[in-house]
Amino acid sequence: QVQLAESGGGLVQAGGSLRLSCAASGRTFSVYAMGWFRQAPGKEREFVAAISRIGAGTKYADNVKGRFTVSADSAKRTAYLQMNNLKPEDTALYQCATAPTRSLTTADGSYDYWGQGTQVTVSA
Repeated sequence: QVQLAESGGGLVQAGGSLRLSCAASGRTFSVYAMGWFRQAPGKEREFVAAISRIGAGTKYADNVKGRFTVSADSAKRTAYLQMNNLKPEDTALYQCATAPTRSLTTADGSYDYWGQGTQVTVSA
């Protein structure tokens, strides 16, 4: 079993920054990658970014590339999502998830454990 807990969300002005954290606990040995997804009300969940377990590789959605940075601290078993130059369209519930594959995937169906999410709201 893997438990994930996101934190760091909040209300920010457009152009501002937030740093989201995803702390993993439990039996995480089989976790090879951690991904970030977001979902706005009335919209489908979309992939944001992912990182391999030891930070060997990263992947970003095109609409966040250059603004968001995903990282991880293996000692803390925590993944991070640094979000800069936030835009109103970034407003969503952000969730982290784990995947048992070294191949960084954008498909949410490939992720097995999910956190409850942290809300990010960006005002214009």
